[in-house]
Amino acid sequence: MKRKASAIWQGGLQDGKGSISTDSGVLKDTQYSFSTRFENGIGTNPEELIAAAHAGCFSMALSAELGKANIKPERIATTATVTLDKDGGGFAVTASHLDVVVKIPGGDKAAFDKAAADAKAGCPISKVLNATITMDAKLET
Repeated sequence: MKRKASAIWQGGLQDGKGSISTDSGVLKDTQYSFSTRFENGIGTNPEELIAAAHAGCFSMALSAELGKANIKPERIATTATVTLDKDGGGFAVTASHLDVVVKIPGGDKAAFDKAAADAKAGCPISKVLNATITMDAKLET
């Protein structure tokens, strides 16, 4: 399986602008710029897209891990916070923190904790990130 996305950038770093598109069409000429990345401009940025990918991937991985324990969650809500830090002469994504709340009526806390830890380690996006990955996982019963 392969997925594609493309980016077009025009101009210099601080005064330029770009757009990101995906083959699925979910993103089509979606605007990004220096201000959307390093300030609070309108549009997206690569780190926000990584956070969305990590949250979505982790949620699916957790559902799969819970399924291995014959547990079907009612709801998995994940927020990923990606940190971009200055790294020498440039920048690097140094961390991704997952805040997870899962509703499993009558859920087993030990089974949930194991599934969450396994999902954090096994999620393909977790594996691709060269960053510290932390997590706060809460079970709602």
